[in-house]
Amino acid sequence: MRFLARFTTPLIQMIDSDHFPGGAESVRARPEKFEFARAIPFLVLHLGCLGAIWTGWSWTAVAVAVFLYVARMFAVTAFYHRYFCHRAYKTSRAGQFLFALAGLTAMQRGPLWWAAVHRHHHAHSDDEHDVHSPGVKGFLWSHVGWLTSSRNFPTDYRLVKDLAKFPELVFLNRFDVIGPLLLLAGLYGLGSALGTWVPSSGTSGAQMVVWGFFLSTTVLFHATCAVNSLAHTMGNKRFDNGDDSRNSLLLAIFTLGEGWHNNHHHYQASARQGFYWWEIDISYYLIRLMGFCRLVWDIKAVPPSVYRKAS
Repeated sequence: MRFLARFTTPLIQMIDSDHFPGGAESVRARPEKFEFARAIPFLVLHLGCLGAIWTGWSWTAVAVAVFLYVARMFAVTAFYHRYFCHRAYKTSRAGQFLFALAGLTAMQRGPLWWAAVHRHHHAHSDDEHDVHSPGVKGFLWSHVGWLTSSRNFPTDYRLVKDLAKFPELVFLNRFDVIGPLLLLAGLYGLGSALGTWVPSSGTSGAQMVVWGFFLSTTVLFHATCAVNSLAHTMGNKRFDNGDDSRNSLLLAIFTLGEGWHNNHHHYQASARQGFYWWEIDISYYLIRLMGFCRLVWDIKAVPPSVYRKAS
């Protein structure tokens, strides 16, 4: 029975991420190691990209894939990271619910899990307790390996008490599969409708799923993971933060501003990570636009004292 549970429990957790028969603490106490059952979702995601061999491509499907990459990267950087992790600006309760729902479509777990892991990372950046430090645990483990270990799966609600007081956020965090399923259904419906009513689009339900979900999500996944791996190994240091965080224009472009990682590690509270006008930070520009539209407010800036410490 114990052997069977090793494979059935991860399957149940794909639906209910708070399902821990022996308790979450017992899972966190396990040794950190690669587990094949935990790697299955990532294998399926990557293998799904091969569907392009059979569905082919169309400019419509490629355009949707690119749009969803940018839109969901913004959801991860501006909502999951800068809002839920660091509360770098404020929004309404309805707004944060929609932010969480948008973030779920990126297939990067729920907002409370994401925030708890990231807050722990900042508290232990590049020391032995950091779950994804390339300098301590190796590049591959920091990029994706840590996600295959059961001990990193439970949400540590103690680190996100400010978010856990909202039952709707806890619900979305627990049943985070809702986001990917809604996206899959929407993409298949869109592709089928375009294929039927706009034949010139050259697409279909299956093609739209392959490009809009599998390919777009896979690239999004690795670009996000690169902040854990490459942003601690590639680039320049402006601030001596006592860790390996670095600034990289290339990463900033692909992640809409998250590449200014050394800046961020020096001053986490700001909604702006590209501290200077020449440091491209698309997420920050869009947050400012949302502020202009009164969708968000109290956007935190970089204080003058931080600039005085810059080298």
